[in-house]
Amino acid sequence: MAERGIENARLDAELLMAAVLGVSRLDLYLQFDRPLDRQELETYRDYVKRRLKREPLQYIIGRVQFREIELAVDRRVLIPRPETEVLVDVVLSWAARHNARTAIDLGTGSGAIALSLAREGSFERIVATDVSRDALKVAYANAERLGLKDRLEWRHGSLWDVVGDGEAFDVIVSNPPYVESTAAGTLQPEVVEWEPAQALFAGPDGLAIVREIVKGAPAHLRRPGLLALEIGAGQAPDVIRVAEETRAFTAVQSIRDLSGRDRIVSAEINGGQ
Repeated sequence: MAERGIENARLDAELLMAAVLGVSRLDLYLQFDRPLDRQELETYRDYVKRRLKREPLQYIIGRVQFREIELAVDRRVLIPRPETEVLVDVVLSWAARHNARTAIDLGTGSGAIALSLAREGSFERIVATDVSRDALKVAYANAERLGLKDRLEWRHGSLWDVVGDGEAFDVIVSNPPYVESTAAGTLQPEVVEWEPAQALFAGPDGLAIVREIVKGAPAHLRRPGLLALEIGAGQAPDVIRVAEETRAFTAVQSIRDLSGRDRIVSAEINGGQ
C-alpha cells in the first residue's frame, strides 16, 4: 500500500487484519503464526483492495474510537478526529465549573460530541441537530447501541432553523464545516473523495457556517453560557473578530490542539448580561 502513497501503510495493514480476526492489534503479534481460513483471507483481500482505492480505514472497518466511546461510521458522516476530542474537553471542563445542565450540538454528524457529553458529563438535556437525515440516522444508531438514545433530543434541519425563538442553552458546541471550497485539491483522497462534502466545505474562506453560528449564538445562550467551536488552521483571528463584533461575549479565546495549532474558539457570556 505504501507504493500507492498511503501513509502508515504497515499500520493500516495490521489494523485491517485485526478487524478481520476480531482481535486487537497487539493480539496479532501474540498470534503471529495463526493461519487464516478462506473467509478471513477473502475478507482481508477485499479490505486491502478498498484501502488501495483510498477508502478511509475507518469506513472499511466501520468504526472509530472517540474518547470513551466507539462509534460506527460510514460515508454518511465525517470521521471523528482527535482534535474534536479537545473540543469536548473544553466543554466538559467549563460545564463542570459552571454547573451547566443543557447543551446543543449543531451538526452532530456521527454523534461524537453529543454522545461524549452524554456519557462523560452531567447534562440533563442535550439536543443533537444535523442538516443531513442520513447523518442523524448514524448518530441515532450509535446512541441506541451505546444505551444513550434517551439522553438526547434529535432535530433535523439547518443550524438555528431548528431552535425555537427564546430557546436557550448553557452550552452551544459545534464542529462545523470549515474547509475553504478552493482547498479541495489540496486534501488527501481519503478526505475529498470519500467524506461528505457537506460536512467539510463552507464557502471560499471556510467560515460561512461558523459566522452563522457565532452571530446567532447570543440569542440562544443562557447566562453564564459557552459557545465552543472547532475551527481550521489560521482561522482563529477571523472567528474571534466575528465573536467580538457581536458585543455579546465577555471572554473570547483560541485554544490549541495537541499539535499546538489553534483549533478551538470559545466565547463566554457571563451571568451579568
